[in-house]
Amino acid sequence: MHQQLWVLRTALRKKIHDPAAIYQAAQQQENQKKLEEFPKKTSIKIIVDHRESRSPVMRFLTQKDITVEPQQLDVGDYIISSRIGIERKTVDDFLGSLLEGKLFVQMKNLRATYSRPLLVIEGEGLLTKRNISHNAIFGSFTAIIVDFGIPIITTQSAQETADLLAVMAQREQKEGDRVVAIRGEKTARTIAEQQQFLIEGLPNVSAVLAQRLLQHFGSIRSIANATEEELCKINGIGKNIATDILKILNAEYLKE
Repeated sequence: MHQQLWVLRTALRKKIHDPAAIYQAAQQQENQKKLEEFPKKTSIKIIVDHRESRSPVMRFLTQKDITVEPQQLDVGDYIISSRIGIERKTVDDFLGSLLEGKLFVQMKNLRATYSRPLLVIEGEGLLTKRNISHNAIFGSFTAIIVDFGIPIITTQSAQETADLLAVMAQREQKEGDRVVAIRGEKTARTIAEQQQFLIEGLPNVSAVLAQRLLQHFGSIRSIANATEEELCKINGIGKNIATDILKILNAEYLKE
């Protein structure tokens, strides 16, 4: 028994003092990835207007392991969930939109499309960059918050904006169990508004085209039953748009 223990100790001592054995053991340990080193799959997704593709916000979002999906959005710049749509403006963009008279039109559309709209103003110098009175800027804030019911959040940089979007997406999609939708949960007050909202969801169908379709065919059912030739009779709808509309209406639903 003592001899067997002596042989075992000798073998272990040789292995410990053998540089090759030590190096091999270290290499094996180095090559074994720890659990946290494996790429993590994320289920968080943010839909981004394609015009924001060059924004540093997108770069910061991808660094956070968030799926960023560019889309052509008619309203808003970022979609966090089916109810939250966000308009992002740098300070220069905000002041420019205010001077050009576009700001309130954009806010009206944002309010009409999403039940939880949000305006993010990014950057510094809001009160000093241009020769605009403080009263005019504060008045626009009041109109956006009070008249349109849209909260305003200011961030200092694109990094802060990305941090904000990431936290909101995490809360909405994981904790709130809400999905991302290209169109928001618009609150329609009348049947006509609900009908128009549904038709606007068809490819390349604007609000004007939706109204023309409903006025011509009279109901959503009639639009769904229309032929390509009948759709092409509507001003603004050509063969390509008609084909896309019918493709969506007649395609079988296959969840990815």
